[in-house]
Amino acid sequence: MSGEITEIGNTNIEIIEDKTLELTFIVHGESHGICNALRHNLMKNPDVEYAVYNIDHPLTGEPEMTIKTKRGKRPRIVLKQAAEELLEETDELKKLIEDNM
Repeated sequence: MSGEITEIGNTNIEIIEDKTLELTFIVHGESHGICNALRHNLMKNPDVEYAVYNIDHPLTGEPEMTIKTKRGKRPRIVLKQAAEELLEETDELKKLIEDNM
């Protein structure tokens, strides 16, 4: 569904194109930090062929990300898994900082 808005954590994503093995979406209100971390987690998944993002303008652009999965794996599922892993990692980092400050 094009134009669909989905919330992952506190981040809204807008689905641009949703195919069987490829998902393209805009990550509203985010920049390189979140997108690069998410891309990194996606690329660790053996079911992901590639995950890339682009920001047209560094000051005003919003990241557009594309995920391509291997046969039989839905991009929405691997996106959700990668986002959940990222949330767990940030929670662990936050706890580590709080415990040592």
